[in-house]
Amino acid sequence: MLGNYEINRTYCMDNIKGLQGLPEACLDLTVTSPPYDDMDEDFNPLAKGGLRTYNGYTWDFKSLAHELYRVTKPGGVCVWVVNDPTIDGSESLASSLQKIYFRRVGWNIETMIYEQAGTGAKGSNYYYWQAFEYMLVLAKGQPKTHNLISDVKNSVGGKRRGFSPKAASLGSRVDREAIIAPEYSIRPNVWRLAVGSNGETKDHPAPFPNQLARDHITSWSNPGDVVCDPFSGSGTTAKMCRETGREFIGFEISQEYTDLANKRLAGGKVPLFDWTNA
Repeated sequence: MLGNYEINRTYCMDNIKGLQGLPEACLDLTVTSPPYDDMDEDFNPLAKGGLRTYNGYTWDFKSLAHELYRVTKPGGVCVWVVNDPTIDGSESLASSLQKIYFRRVGWNIETMIYEQAGTGAKGSNYYYWQAFEYMLVLAKGQPKTHNLISDVKNSVGGKRRGFSPKAASLGSRVDREAIIAPEYSIRPNVWRLAVGSNGETKDHPAPFPNQLARDHITSWSNPGDVVCDPFSGSGTTAKMCRETGREFIGFEISQEYTDLANKRLAGGKVPLFDWTNA
């Protein structure tokens, strides 16, 4: 149990009420993507319906920002994937407004980019086509877990480093002959990933890419940690938690999507991860 809830399932309810049922500082990580701009117009006067519709629902951004901070452990992280729809010929600025407010709440913020591969023409013909979204990595203090992924091929991987000519000219000949450059380097903060959920579901307008959710989950949490998605949608975060040995709790206002998420998780072919011996 986690507060009022059984773990490893998605609940059909307002996410703020859902989070209010959780104890303080109980989550290690949140990985989520809100409906872009389907928020209250008092917060963002430019909001007039979002880039993607969400069955007619709106949501209270300010209250959610505070509740997420309350239920996150010190050193915990919230990954917030968001973008700005173009309304009346201009970006709505939703992500910028959200970023500023998150900082006021107390979050530390690092901005990453999700470059969408294979989207085709997207955006206005007056500008260059849109090919990215923001991934705001919000931390409650300094991240306590940072399993940074190394998958960028190093051109000098496997070679001995030798001496730096500049250092040698300055009389600082540090012996690096014993140091061998790693085969792979840590990837940068721009991630190029294919859109969609690998064809697993066509019943949600904007499913998370499996790899995006998985890579953030493995980066900012460890097996056995508790991960939340307050906009659970089609349940990609839940499924990736199951595959990587994390505990999960999700909230979703739409009964249709809640059923989809729980059905997708229950029907997955990957068995529950036994992390007791991990």
